[in-house]
Amino acid sequence: MAAKPNLPKDQEKLSQDTISTYKNPESGREIASKSGLNTDKNRENQIRRDNDEIKNFKVGIKDIDEAIYYYFNEVLRPQVKQNGKIINVPLVYGSPERWSAVQKDGFYRDKNGKMQAPIILFRRDTLEKNRNLGNKLDANYPHNFGIFSKTFSKQNVYDRFALVNNRIPEEEYYAVTIPDYVNITYSCIIFTDYLEQNNKLIEGINFASDSYWGDPNKFRFRAMIDTYSTVTEVVQGNERINKTEFTINLLGHIITDTINAQAYNSKKFYSKSAVKFGAETERSL
Repeated sequence: MAAKPNLPKDQEKLSQDTISTYKNPESGREIASKSGLNTDKNRENQIRRDNDEIKNFKVGIKDIDEAIYYYFNEVLRPQVKQNGKIINVPLVYGSPERWSAVQKDGFYRDKNGKMQAPIILFRRDTLEKNRNLGNKLDANYPHNFGIFSKTFSKQNVYDRFALVNNRIPEEEYYAVTIPDYVNITYSCIIFTDYLEQNNKLIEGINFASDSYWGDPNKFRFRAMIDTYSTVTEVVQGNERINKTEFTINLLGHIITDTINAQAYNSKKFYSKSAVKFGAETERSL
């Protein structure tokens, strides 16, 4: 009979190997004590969240991209004047196909092959972790949290009885791990028919640099722009086109909702509730 192969230990086996025993001082029996994984069975940490009005907090890369898009369309609202009319300049995300076509032709075309101007293209280039700011210390067992409280709820409503009897209300707390701070760079290109139009767009964008971009009802991130590179190109068979390239350096943060982070974002727990009674004495003569 062939011997069984000596397979490497999986995570569960490694956890079982950490089991130690100790003697019960009363009965003298040996009892196993686990110190490995899957040992956190504390009932106070098992709180239902399916009926919770406050959902898990999340900030993703898509939210940061949408902050750029929102700020251009709702705050900057770039416009140019052409033939006596005010034209809104659209912002288009540079997908790989679009960006490759722009780099090849030197300008942007629509689906019918017509050259588009004015227009602004942007795309995300790099994402770099910012280690100069705080972090969660260890992703496997985070120890750095931000705590948010909710004093009253359906289970803990305000009433006069609690006030009269000096009852300390039970508060709901939500713990969210410290986010991962990142530096994100975006490449942007401005296309216009005239240099004067290009200059106006640069002036508006440059004025908004070093401020916080995004929807004030959601998330805002600080965006910085340092350099603008403007060139004028003459396309064969077409008029000249003015192009300006610049890079947005954005300071963002990410709080993920992936499977490995669901155990920590966000944790709900309660404070201790107490009722204090005063002592009164009465004597009859």
